[in-house]
Amino acid sequence: MRTTLISFLFAALTATASFAQSTGLQELNTGNEARGWEAVGRLDIVGKGFCTGTLIQPDLVLTAAHCLFDSAGETAVDVADIEFLAGLRNGRPEAVRSARSFLVHPSYDHADGETISRLRYDVALIVLNQPIRATEIEAFEVSQTAQSGTEIGVISYAEGREEAPSLQQICNLLGAQDGVLIMDCNVNFGASGSPVFRYENGQPRLVSVVSAMAEIEGQDVSLAPDLAEPLPFMLSQIQGQQTRLTRQTEDTPTTARRIRPGERADTGALFVRP
Repeated sequence: MRTTLISFLFAALTATASFAQSTGLQELNTGNEARGWEAVGRLDIVGKGFCTGTLIQPDLVLTAAHCLFDSAGETAVDVADIEFLAGLRNGRPEAVRSARSFLVHPSYDHADGETISRLRYDVALIVLNQPIRATEIEAFEVSQTAQSGTEIGVISYAEGREEAPSLQQICNLLGAQDGVLIMDCNVNFGASGSPVFRYENGQPRLVSVVSAMAEIEGQDVSLAPDLAEPLPFMLSQIQGQQTRLTRQTEDTPTTARRIRPGERADTGALFVRP
């Protein structure tokens, strides 16, 4: 039923909407090419591989929740095994930080298979052990929800291009269903958590993060959660956690804490994780 509904929506959109021509991937190998994108980094996870993450505050990285579960998909990874390499190009990051804690949206259930409901909450925040305050690394601002037909873009690390980010300047938001954005952006394994952005007043603003790949009526598409509902809630939760942690450990060294997801269950089919 979920697959049929997505296919119907996609067919209706392609029949009635006009979309921009998507551009190819541009690998950002030089400092000039990568300028302005230094807040995007590779998220290395011991025993798991890597994803992509984006700095949205000096000590806060936004990524996909499924990146923070082990390869077997059974348990959350150890927070000590997470490292964020901001602006990584050809072995040289602009900054490196380990994680102090992380928060997975409490409505995300990793054990629930690939469902639309699960994709909707495939969002996580990683608290870094130290803020990144380098002047050349400016945290991304988060945009309001983009509408269908909006020109967007994606910057990502992925399989076969893990040493430098690749930018797709233009792709399209084809539509949305149940809090999940449907896009024609070019993603691959490793691109999970990559920032989806649009330009506002000439500046890129973060719209979502890549969650999954799918094929709809013979066309490859990418899927991402609409951040309008889950992200403000998570930011408030992080703020509360940080306030309590500060009060509890004011005079003691900070220890790593792992914040696990809560409970949620749905049924359904689908999708491949990048």
